Amino acid sequence: MTAAAGTSIWRDLIHKPFFWGIVAIAALLALNVLKDPTYLALTINPNNGNLVGNLIDILRQAAPVMMIAIGMSLVIATGGIDLSVGSLMAVSGAVAMEFLSAAGDSGSVGAALGAIGLALVITGILGAVNGILVAYVGLQPFIATLVLMLAGRGIAKVITGGQNTTASNDPFRWIANGFVIGIPVVFILAVLLVLVVGWVVRRSALGLMIEAIGINPRASRMAGIKPKGLLLTTYILSGILAGIAGIMSVGSVMTVDISRTGYQLELDAILAVVIGGASLAGGKFSLSGAFVGALLIATLDKTVLYLGISSSATPAFKAIVIVALCLLQSERVRSWFRRRRKAPPAEQLIAKEEVTA
Repeated sequence: MTAAAGTSIWRDLIHKPFFWGIVAIAALLALNVLKDPTYLALTINPNNGNLVGNLIDILRQAAPVMMIAIGMSLVIATGGIDLSVGSLMAVSGAVAMEFLSAAGDSGSVGAALGAIGLALVITGILGAVNGILVAYVGLQPFIATLVLMLAGRGIAKVITGGQNTTASNDPFRWIANGFVIGIPVVFILAVLLVLVVGWVVRRSALGLMIEAIGINPRASRMAGIKPKGLLLTTYILSGILAGIAGIMSVGSVMTVDISRTGYQLELDAILAVVIGGASLAGGKFSLSGAFVGALLIATLDKTVLYLGISSSATPAFKAIVIVALCLLQSERVRSWFRRRRKAPPAEQLIAKEEVTA
């Protein structure tokens, strides 16, 4: 490879938003290693042979954020937003825990599958409600999904009778706590779902049509695209993915806490999408970028806890990291630095002015 080719590849790479997300993840891990050189160490649990370590915890914690970030990416690409994903996680967890609690068989695979299926059907229906309000009723996405964001936890409370429901089912718990080849099952499932969704939207015309709606709904309609059906589909998919995230969250402790499950995770999902390079104005999305963004959010949360930062200062710490990352991604900021670097020294400017005079 020639030097010119290497320079071109490097230039293309730094212009990809997810690259700076990877850089930020590496920087946070390096910060943790400075505090504890064994931070990245992985050990094997002698009781079950599974890998144990901070990296494993990050992968497990990132999985639910990945799910809602992928759904959020598709919704934002249409020019909308889904503020209800956190509440839908609570609804999904409430449905699953109530179903398993009523089933009472702690070893039944059928009960686990029934709980998962029912939870995803319910969240898919609620996602469809968002889609209908946006596509057919004509409400602004912010308002339509804000309604379900507020009502969703109320629905979850009705399902559980206002109590934190606990259940026992080993196959269901395995989804969140199990391992395959030492890797958390929940992370493997998240990666597989990201790959499936990415393959569907990028190997078909679906992704282009979603982006077309976000760029110009009227022009896309004149080109033969049916925006209403696609909008409905994206919100349903966002609801289902939020349901999967809810199952992942409650499965780790087999308890749904209505007030805490999925709390403010819609904000983390939006941040992950923005970190991944999507435009909040619509018309552009990157599932790989959202994947990296979710990993960054999980790494950041783990770093905040590991460094012992006060919970009251946590939002400020996260905000500083996110703002710095967004500035690094900004083409306008990078152009400004390039102009400053290429600008001639002040002495040369003065000498040039004297010669000209």
